[in-house]
Amino acid sequence: MNDLERLFRRLVDNLIAIDPARLHRPITIGDLVGSVIPYRTTRRALGIDSAEDYDMLVLRLCAGEGGYVRVLADDAMMAFRDQLASTNPDLGVLGEYREAELVLGGEPLAHALGPGPDEAYAPAEEEYLEPSPPPAPPPPPVTLPMEPPPRRMQFSAEPVPPVVPPPPRMTAEPEPHRRPVLRLDASPRCSYCGGPLPSGRTVNFCPHCGQNQSFTRCPECQADLEIGWKHCINCGHSVSEG
Repeated sequence: MNDLERLFRRLVDNLIAIDPARLHRPITIGDLVGSVIPYRTTRRALGIDSAEDYDMLVLRLCAGEGGYVRVLADDAMMAFRDQLASTNPDLGVLGEYREAELVLGGEPLAHALGPGPDEAYAPAEEEYLEPSPPPAPPPPPVTLPMEPPPRRMQFSAEPVPPVVPPPPRMTAEPEPHRRPVLRLDASPRCSYCGGPLPSGRTVNFCPHCGQNQSFTRCPECQADLEIGWKHCINCGHSVSEG
């Protein structure tokens, strides 16, 4: 994975953490470098040494290199490409077109939302299952000994004293009957937008808002986080921050 692809994946992960709906809406270049993937929080994850290297990487992204994004304004796109082709690019062109909008490429976005390129294919677990052994035979029936006949009781002519029942015990009053709570809608729902998720299949992302249903990434160190966590367990960074 090259630096430009890592920058694009950082952009996708941060948009998911901020608002998954923004993955499919235009973003201004000012918002891109100011709040979505700012230099102060991106340089460590990408291993960038200086602000000039960061601006050059953003210029390559906005110029359309790799097809990761597309700038909607033609004049801004041409200005970015002209500076990128220059022997001494003017990185200040990014500030001149801060209001220019760009959209994420569909195919690179789908690739970034899928499994990582370093994940190897693993066959299904059923391929490694050994055949189960045949069932054990049932145990032999157990023969119980015959019970002896009941003994005849000898009755006495003496009167038998009456049986006095014991006094009633004080028992706690039974708890009132609680009616069971019935869930009218037991289908799974997205923990972010509340939309219903398809049942009977594995759902990695919400079809309504695009939110990852298994985990998200820390915008600071890229560690995997579970849905609902407020801080990264690796670096302590607040997930709600841009």
